[in-house]
Amino acid sequence: MKQKYSIILLSFLFFTGPVSLSALTIKLGSLAPIGSPWDYNLKKIGAEWGKVSQGQVVLKIYPGGIVGDEDDMIRKIRIGQLDAAGITGVGLSRIFNGVLAIQLPLLVRDEQELEYVLDKIRPYFEKNIEEKGFKVLLWHTAGWAYFFSKKPVVYPEDLKKLKFWVWEGDPDQLEAWKEQNFQPVPLPATEIMTALQSGMAESFTTSPLTAAAYQWFGVAPHMCEMKWAPFIGTVIIATKVWNKIPADQQVKFMEIVLRIGKAMKGEISKADEKAVEIMKQNGLVTHPVNEDIVKQWKSAVDQGFRKLVGKSIEKESYERVKTYIDEYRKAHGK
Repeated sequence: MKQKYSIILLSFLFFTGPVSLSALTIKLGSLAPIGSPWDYNLKKIGAEWGKVSQGQVVLKIYPGGIVGDEDDMIRKIRIGQLDAAGITGVGLSRIFNGVLAIQLPLLVRDEQELEYVLDKIRPYFEKNIEEKGFKVLLWHTAGWAYFFSKKPVVYPEDLKKLKFWVWEGDPDQLEAWKEQNFQPVPLPATEIMTALQSGMAESFTTSPLTAAAYQWFGVAPHMCEMKWAPFIGTVIIATKVWNKIPADQQVKFMEIVLRIGKAMKGEISKADEKAVEIMKQNGLVTHPVNEDIVKQWKSAVDQGFRKLVGKSIEKESYERVKTYIDEYRKAHGK
């Protein structure tokens, strides 16, 4: 009887093909607010991955910072509590600090310049990041960071009077701000609202969409119209987890990610513009700047941030970024 059942089981396996006992669940953390374009497109990626893999790869998303700040997410990936994350360039710099070179304040001037430099520097970044055990699935330009504050900020002296939120975890950058007589307050991004409400922080930089989605502008209703720094978005995954996916599916997955990422660029740009209009209707006051004011800002921060090169920012990355910027401006007569 036992032999009979064994024959039946073997026959079933032969005719039905190999059976997977469990799907691969990829746990992905993100600060993206629920319902934002970033969150929507991460879910879209997950749905298409599931379809292509016939349900054998499940992307489980934890949005809105519910699994912690970006530093927390990276740490959890390293110890296996998470597998992937949708993070900003600041978070990615915790893996390879050369990434900060492309995000230095007032270094890259516009979207076209940013795309050129990012396209050139990306292979170098990815090589260094992969050596740390992570694979970058997607790079995208997620808008620009602007100053939001409780009181108007137009000139550097305006910001020096306010307590200014900076990302936690970079003591060199903190010191660079202090050397220029600013008042930086290092905190996780998940604590910005609490800090604003308590008075611990009075100003911060982020994209308009983020300020609107998290309602931070309600406590800091002034926005300086100067493009402070590019807002880089990325999706990363632990290499050891990515390698569990069959090679043919990896190719299809990357095609999905790149297609959705390309479409997302236009969506976020429009969403940022719409966010500013909605915030204006709800009390936001925007403050324009001219070229002379921007020069004052560059003078105020350049000296401090240049000192980070070779410390918080890998020197070769910085030199490459500067070279690519010069190439672009020479080619376009800027």
